[in-house]
Amino acid sequence: MHVTECSRLDQFRILRQSIRGSDKHLIVGIDIAKERHNAFFGTATGKALFRRLIFDNTIHGFSKLLTQTEAIKVQHGLNHMIFGLEPTASYHKPLGEYLIKSGQMVVLVSNSAVKKNRELLDGRWDKHDKRMPPMWPT
Repeated sequence: MHVTECSRLDQFRILRQSIRGSDKHLIVGIDIAKERHNAFFGTATGKALFRRLIFDNTIHGFSKLLTQTEAIKVQHGLNHMIFGLEPTASYHKPLGEYLIKSGQMVVLVSNSAVKKNRELLDGRWDKHDKRMPPMWPT
């Protein structure tokens, strides 16, 4: 078990170095809830690809997530997928284990990191605020 943990840590360190500014990574951010989860699909450069996939906390819901993720990956010509889970209580454990057993890269993302990122990207303080237009030309 220790060997597996070390290799996953090494994989994470390599991922962290390679993902910054990459246009080949699909990032799936998942807001965990008790019965239904919300997923956001984007790139490491900040481009949103699909904003809201709602899926159940069941094996069928997890399968729906992987099917949608693979479709978006192929559609946009991306090579790698990373799943970032914002854990809530212990509701993230079944999904996390399912993804890891499916060979996916899974990282846990703290609530404070998600909040700070949301503020930096589009000026929202709360996840229910309307998105403000960017202050710089796009």
